[in-house]
Amino acid sequence: MMIHSLLRRHCLPFFSAILLLCGMPLHAAETPPAKAAIASAHPLATQAGLSVLGAGGNAFDAAVAVSAALAVVEPMGSGLGGGGFWLLHRAEDRRDVMIDGRERAPLAATRDMYLDKNGAVIPGLSVDGPLAAAIPGTPAALAHLARHYGRLPLAKSLAPAIALARNGFAVDEHYLKLAQFRLTALRASPAAAAIFLHQDALPDLGQLIKQADLAHTLATLAEQGRDGFYQGPLAERLVAGVNSAGGIWSLDDLAQYEVVERTPVTGEYRGWRVISAAPPSSGGVALISMLNMLAAYDLDKLDAATRTHLTVEAMRRAYRDRAEYLGDPDFVKVPVERLIHPLYAAGLRATIHPERATPSALLPGGEEPTRGADTSHFSVLDREGNRVAATLSVNLPFGAAFVPPGTGVLLNDEMDDFSAKPGTPNAYGLVGFDANAIAPGKRPLSSMSPTFIESERGIAILGTPGGSRIISMVLLSLLDIVHGGDAVSSVAVKRFHHQFLPDLIQYEPGALDEKLAAALIARGHALKQGNRDYGNMQTVWWDKVRNTVQAASDPRGGGAAEVR
Repeated sequence: MMIHSLLRRHCLPFFSAILLLCGMPLHAAETPPAKAAIASAHPLATQAGLSVLGAGGNAFDAAVAVSAALAVVEPMGSGLGGGGFWLLHRAEDRRDVMIDGRERAPLAATRDMYLDKNGAVIPGLSVDGPLAAAIPGTPAALAHLARHYGRLPLAKSLAPAIALARNGFAVDEHYLKLAQFRLTALRASPAAAAIFLHQDALPDLGQLIKQADLAHTLATLAEQGRDGFYQGPLAERLVAGVNSAGGIWSLDDLAQYEVVERTPVTGEYRGWRVISAAPPSSGGVALISMLNMLAAYDLDKLDAATRTHLTVEAMRRAYRDRAEYLGDPDFVKVPVERLIHPLYAAGLRATIHPERATPSALLPGGEEPTRGADTSHFSVLDREGNRVAATLSVNLPFGAAFVPPGTGVLLNDEMDDFSAKPGTPNAYGLVGFDANAIAPGKRPLSSMSPTFIESERGIAILGTPGGSRIISMVLLSLLDIVHGGDAVSSVAVKRFHHQFLPDLIQYEPGALDEKLAAALIARGHALKQGNRDYGNMQTVWWDKVRNTVQAASDPRGGGAAEVR
């Protein structure tokens, strides 16, 4: 017995250290989930992912299939002409990594390219047409996922999207609403109008949108991998089409584009580990900052007015820091460790008055901003425990509303996510400063926030579109799960938002009742109710206690969630 005790005391720490040095897990592999699940913004994209899982693919192959299918059937939210962040968890070695497929500014971009001779921002120049388009990252990201993480050939995972592009998808009401919003810009691009409109007008409900050029582009990517898009004849067509209409792309822009693998931002909240997007996303930093501020409060025991007030004040401060400090970490020094440190949050929390709103004018900042819009998200869990949370975008609905002829590729308008002028809001109402100024080859700051949260109780995979409101939506859904909710409740939670400027609480209908609204006004908050619901959360929840899996698609959208 004494020898056994000595072995435990002296030898086990030694062997544990050796295992750690070798990168081996100390714990036995966790029990895999009983089911696989996918939640995405479109039923056809969910089916594409499930078909790839059924063909022997893993969660990463399914992510390629879903991403590509969304590029076909949800052009208003994402596409090959855009970019995104794919947050991955690989079960075999428990590795978390973020695939940064964010767009890059063209090499000919300049800091003041959207300003007039008087230094004022030229309206619409960073939003409509090819000058608004950054270099796409999605095709490179899909090839990277397939090559380094998937089990199937890229061609196998892209096959469902190629078929959808050739055979067409039916126009729904969501498509029509956003096409109406971008109608003028779509008409300005003959190639875009020929695909997404009907005789220069909105298509009929149920009309099939077929995309032969996009099918060919996807097939080229499937056959040749990354180089099929970024070099050769397709690259030449993309550059020629952009530049003939006033853009500034070069073949070097495409040839030099590479995805970046980044370490996710991590934090803790009341026994839960939070894994989220790293810069150039602001999502993880802001999310963990908010949670650190809120961790000192027992939210379950607070009345609704106090709970909402404190949550809003945490949002206000995190969004202020977003504007001041965050940008592309390859170009500027981003103080991530400081911003997500609990002691830094304690300092911010000390400035929160429990009964009074802090006017944003008392915090360093910029000018009053304006509005927000769209993107896409999906969540995947396979039966091995691999998981993906991916948020993709072309920025505004239908991106720049421009298609280079002969490519079928709808380009993004992500250049608007840069700070065209310090303190001046972009199309999402977000202000920015020097950290997010335009520079050649730089990635614009993003709010996309694909996130995992995990504890002994379970694991959630979540995210949403919604422009500047993404981070606050993920916060509210995360809090719902942590405080006892599940996939269904987390996507349905009513939403409110504060982004530092404008200095008001924006909220969807029904989020604040009359009594709660009055209590917040009494604390000094200004309120603004939107005229419709917003967001399109997609969540997968793995209950590890019961080993059950649940998936939910936001009831506000037209997506689909399935468990198999």
